[in-house]
This record gives sequence, C-alpha cells and structure tokens, in this order.
Amino acid sequence: MENTTDENKTQPAESAAKQVSAPSAPENPTEPTAPEAAAPQGSADQTPSPQPQPDEIVRVDGLWKKYSKKADYAVENVTFTCRAGEIVGLLGHNGAGKSTTLKCLEGMLPFDRGTISIAGHDIKKEPLLAKANMGFVTDNHAVFVKMTGMQYLSFMADVYRVPTAKREPRIAYLDGIFKLGDAVHNLISSYSHGMRQKICMMGSLIHSPKLWILDEPMTGLDPRTMHAVQGFMREYAAAGNCIIFSSHALAAVAKLCDRVVVISKGKQTDTLDVKERITNDPKFDFEEYFLAHEGQG
Repeated sequence: MENTTDENKTQPAESAAKQVSAPSAPENPTEPTAPEAAAPQGSADQTPSPQPQPDEIVRVDGLWKKYSKKADYAVENVTFTCRAGEIVGLLGHNGAGKSTTLKCLEGMLPFDRGTISIAGHDIKKEPLLAKANMGFVTDNHAVFVKMTGMQYLSFMADVYRVPTAKREPRIAYLDGIFKLGDAVHNLISSYSHGMRQKICMMGSLIHSPKLWILDEPMTGLDPRTMHAVQGFMREYAAAGNCIIFSSHALAAVAKLCDRVVVISKGKQTDTLDVKERITNDPKFDFEEYFLAHEGQG
C-alpha cells in the first residue's frame, strides 16, 4: 500500500477543479458506450487552416503557447482536427509540447494565439460547454486521494450532472473494462499507480464525452488492462466519439491511430494518415517514420 504524501494530497485540487467545472453534458446515446498576443514577427502562421467537416468534433487552429514573456514558445502554430470515429495520436520527444497542447485543448492552460473548439464550442468563449463534451486523463493521474474510488466517481458524476438512475449501470460498465472490483470502495491513497490510472479513466468517462483526451494512457497498466483499454478505445471511437492521446508506445500508436500529429521542439513537423499509409505500403515502418520526423523542429 502507498503512503499518502503532502504532494499527492494537494496537487490534484487545482487541476481537477479546472478540469471538471462544467454544466450538464449532452447525452451520448451510443455505448460502449489575457488579450491574445501576436505571433513573433516573421513567424506568421504557415499551416493552412483545415476545412470544416460535418463530423468534426475537435479543431485546433494555429495554436501558440509560451509560459513567460522571455521564454521561447512551447507550442508554435499547431493545427489539426479530429472527427467522429477517429483516434488521433500526438507524438514527440519529451518536452516537445505534447502535454502543453493537450492542456490548452482541455482548457487547463491559457494560450497566446489561435483557436480551439470542442463540439462546436470555442474553449475561450464557451469553456463550460466545451468542457462538458470532453473527458481528460492527465499524465500525472491527479485525483483526490482522501476519497474512495466510488466517492470520486460519484463526485465526477455530480459535476457532470449525470442522472442518478444512470450512474450505477455506467459505473458497472466501466468497471467491466478497468477491473477495479471491490477496490473501488477503498481510499485512493491506498491505490497503486496503475489503479489510480484506472480510476482516473473511469471518472473521465462517467458522462460519456464526445472527446476523450489521454496523456500517456498506457504507462503503468498491466498487459491485460492495456489490451482491454485498447479494445475499448476502438469501440468508443467507433460509437461516434473521438479520441486524442499522446504516447511513447509506438506500437500501440501504429495499431490504434487513424492519424498522427508529430511535434518537435513545439513545432508541428508532420501529420500522417496512418491507416492509408499502411494500406498503400504494407512494409511501412512506423518507428523509422517517427524517428525521421520527430527531430525536424
């Protein structure tokens, strides 16, 4: 059993509060069910904006983000979309800007320039409506460790206003995927790293969001759970939702993703249609492709 530290007692509160403050989310009927800063002179947006699609759930258009005035941009002109039924991977080396992009997408971080919309709602102009359509699993799996797993799930259901009658079957369904079992009634402070990851995933899905965002989702999961999560990701996207995730597990990315966006030193270096590429070239080596593109920033 893990000892609760001061860090993991206090660290989740701010990020979780930003994440989950949202009004009622639209039902997903299908189971599985500061002013804007100008870009630096001479670095105007180079990537053309994607054309709107009728099934588009996510649009990130010309995203720029820096953490201080004197710092370099952590993200520069990143642009991509994600449509219903798609799984999109966000790839890059450590410090490339993947987590920053995801946290801007989720609304946890303000950004300097660009637009982000979720299910048609601008994350700056309509943050609550945008967040109501998403679920987010952070890379540090921040949760309230003084709650039991069931209390945390109930809290997340309250925040997203999931009807009482739908909570028990939804939790039962999610437990069938993540296999927490009776541990759901134990304090989260007693959970292993992998168990905390599971309860975070369950909480992020309690309201059946149209967009599921995961930052390094496979880290710490046992092989059986990893296999189940990958299967669930395919089914969840096929049900008309979309998933965006970052990962260093290239084999899983190649297996799961319809498209990948490669970021190096904050810059978008490529966008690849994985399925099309593999279909056209059965000998395509995804690892070689990634290593060739991730250092181009």
